[in-house]
Amino acid sequence: MFSEDELNEYAGLPRIKNMPPANGRANKKKANPAARQAAVQIQASLAEQDEEQRDYAFTYDASRHERLWIMDSLGAFYELRWFSDVLRLVKGGKEASVYQCQVPPGSPVRDSYLAAKVYRPRQFRSLKNDFLYREGRADLDINGNVVLDDGMLHAMRKRTAYGRELLHTSWIGHEYKTLQALHAAGCDVPQPFASGDNAILMGYIGGDELAAPTLNTVELDPVEALQLYQRALYNIELMLAHGRVHGDLSAFNILYWEGEITLIDFPQAIVPGENRSAYPIFERDVTRVCEYFARQGIRSQPQQVAEKLWKAHHLRHRPEIDLRLLDAGDERDRRLWQSQREEE
Repeated sequence: MFSEDELNEYAGLPRIKNMPPANGRANKKKANPAARQAAVQIQASLAEQDEEQRDYAFTYDASRHERLWIMDSLGAFYELRWFSDVLRLVKGGKEASVYQCQVPPGSPVRDSYLAAKVYRPRQFRSLKNDFLYREGRADLDINGNVVLDDGMLHAMRKRTAYGRELLHTSWIGHEYKTLQALHAAGCDVPQPFASGDNAILMGYIGGDELAAPTLNTVELDPVEALQLYQRALYNIELMLAHGRVHGDLSAFNILYWEGEITLIDFPQAIVPGENRSAYPIFERDVTRVCEYFARQGIRSQPQQVAEKLWKAHHLRHRPEIDLRLLDAGDERDRRLWQSQREEE
């Protein structure tokens, strides 16, 4: 049985002053019927969830609230036999947590494990400067389709509660579709298997008892450092060739396992020709990667590397502007026109 404070903490409710004490004795002050009914409903809901949890005997010893969050996000995948057990927490972060899951016989996944990336509850999601990455990007629904409904688009623009929920789903759909495109192109990224409104199932990188560490925690010998530096640049260029810039690439978002690297975390990926900040974001990605390898003894000139790759794919530093849409009487439009002429 849960105490009054536990019930209220879980439900996000203020303290219910007229709840009867745990010993069952009635308060002298008359209870509020609405408050009592709400408490009873919450307790019944928690009891039902506890009953459901007994059906999921996971190895990972999560806290009660984390367990509810996991099952809310992954329960449908579990029922469909994508996985049979949550073994351990691989990575916990501000935006999402990643879990190593056991794959049962008959699962669509051929490996022994998969990784389940579960996003933080919507109210806690706060990607900094998200407008930088959203520019030029289509809004997607739970199935990865472009949102065309005017009401939904209006809610997203106004950031209503419903709109924020749609935006949350759109970020997940964008990451999943990016993984699909890059994996098909041959980039070193996890294989995407399935996605929902709050999670993505993808390939697991690591061993039975230990997940692959991030590259920033690894010290490399000179020979391996050079090989992985070249491989990292190969991936950066391959992504660029297929119309993607990672957007937050660094040694913190690259996994290392048995001499190979895997790039992860793509919710903020952008399309170069549709985002006015694409080049500085790309240059920042290249610079961060080069800085890590500089600490491993591989010297480079990040700005020149970024410039060479960008020009090799005939990309502008700013997206092309349709001159017919500019107003000759607007000073800002005249500056945009002049800057484009200078790039030609």
